[in-house]
Amino acid sequence: MVREQLKGKSIVITGASGGIGAEIAKLCAASGANLVLLARSIGKLEQLQTELQQKHQVKVAVYQLDVSDTAQVQAVFQRIFDTIGEIDILVNNAGFGIFKEAHLATMDEIKGMFDVNVVGLMACTSMVLPKMRKRRFGHIINIASQAGKIATPKSSVYSASKHAVLGYTNSLRMELSDYNVQVTSVNPGPIATNFFNIADEKGTYVKNVQRFMLQPEYVAQKVVDSMLTKTREINLPGWMNMGSVVYVLFPRLFERIGKRMLNRK
Repeated sequence: MVREQLKGKSIVITGASGGIGAEIAKLCAASGANLVLLARSIGKLEQLQTELQQKHQVKVAVYQLDVSDTAQVQAVFQRIFDTIGEIDILVNNAGFGIFKEAHLATMDEIKGMFDVNVVGLMACTSMVLPKMRKRRFGHIINIASQAGKIATPKSSVYSASKHAVLGYTNSLRMELSDYNVQVTSVNPGPIATNFFNIADEKGTYVKNVQRFMLQPEYVAQKVVDSMLTKTREINLPGWMNMGSVVYVLFPRLFERIGKRMLNRK
């Protein structure tokens, strides 16, 4: 499906070497967008770059980037501005999680999740904000999680990081509402990607929720369909998001009844 509004637009995607980041890149390229792909794994980015340029004849630039390194974020984004000029859409997709009970999480793991999931996302966003505000045009898409709406056992730190992403995103949306800059949060449930290679080393969680897992291609399609539209949130799957509504209205009841199901990690 070709999305005409993306033709010729410049789209930056973090965490683009695999999973939904790579799938978003493929769909954007198919619509004629020019891409800047960022990730720590430059080899995978270069493979994707070759594939997309040959298949769709679009411009694809790749840069190695660890978003937790704010100095590196500033340097890479400055190179992007110097090379391609304006950024029309930023997709903050880089992130990771580790599923452990709070007392078992090390300080390195805690800082690592916040440095990537929260500070890294904010650092990338801060680089595009002044130009988008000045142009009065742009779209920032932050990949959060249903975990940012419903905290669950064994994901206290990860849930906290995604709560922070949602808080930042919601505030940012209001700040930019008078500048024609759109801000969208994407809140998926579990996705069948290599995310769980780190998050769930024992495979227990994957085994318990495998039948509910979303496919990365499906999530990517929803994200790309929202680009340059006034989409506030994307919540997937719908039935899981209903759980977050019930949680807000009846938190004590939800935690008591849902404890067994939510403790499957």
